[in-house]
Amino acid sequence: MTNRPSPVALVAAFAAVYVIWGSTYLAIRWGVAEIPPFLMAGVRFIAAGLVFAAWGLRQGAARPTARDWAMTGLVGVLMAAGGNGGVSWALQRVPSGLGALLVSMVPFWVALGDWWRPGGERPAGRVVVGLVLGFSGVALLVNPAGAAGAGGLDPVGAGAIVVATVLWAAGSVCSRHVPQPHSQALSSGMQMLGGGAVLLALSVAAGEPRGLDWGAISPGAFAAWAYVAAFGSVAYGCYLWLLKASVPAKAATYAYVNPVIALVLGYFLAGEALSAWSLGCSAVVVLGVLLVVSK
Repeated sequence: MTNRPSPVALVAAFAAVYVIWGSTYLAIRWGVAEIPPFLMAGVRFIAAGLVFAAWGLRQGAARPTARDWAMTGLVGVLMAAGGNGGVSWALQRVPSGLGALLVSMVPFWVALGDWWRPGGERPAGRVVVGLVLGFSGVALLVNPAGAAGAGGLDPVGAGAIVVATVLWAAGSVCSRHVPQPHSQALSSGMQMLGGGAVLLALSVAAGEPRGLDWGAISPGAFAAWAYVAAFGSVAYGCYLWLLKASVPAKAATYAYVNPVIALVLGYFLAGEALSAWSLGCSAVVVLGVLLVVSK
């Protein structure tokens, strides 16, 4: 990565994170309907990690040290395994569009993480208001009491996504500050390999491979898996690059674009319901995110 990334590279990276990631929620939901979530995510990250790492080494990157593996492995476990793996599991129980909306809590945790880390700065009053609005919107969206006649989200699935956002945000903050290989391709690949290895271990521990009938998986589920593995991993690499080429607050703006794309795709392609209640709560969450990430 150069000290001054080109405008074209920045635009392309933001476009990948905005558009591709917004579409992967529905693809993951289609995939985990037939493929175990930890297995699906683990194979995806192992395959993509090998490609990225090989690319970085082919470009002349130095061989990684034990410390490099430890640092990138930590980030990978937090983001790929804890963040993406948790969301993949939860999308068995939560509609893709509303799942993406819950993931929009990431900038809240990033703001708090940047504040609580050594040398961090206290967030401005506007950010605090945004945090309160965002958490309120999510609490109303989960809506276990079914207020205003709207059925709430599955509390276990919603809770899993909230935990996943905390882990993803922690990994995002660590990725910007811990020492890693200079090659972004190699660093991203090592993170994916570390996270993928943990996901496969979770898959085995959960007994996913034993209960899987490969012959019963439809071509559509395989296609969704391939889409997430290829395009989702490219967007993941772009996000890691943006964390260094830009600033965490700007990189996190994907969080209020992804839900819009995911909600629209879920409504038109998967028949997911959009009630007035969920739309109103979504507006509150998005407003909170805008307050957190805007200057």
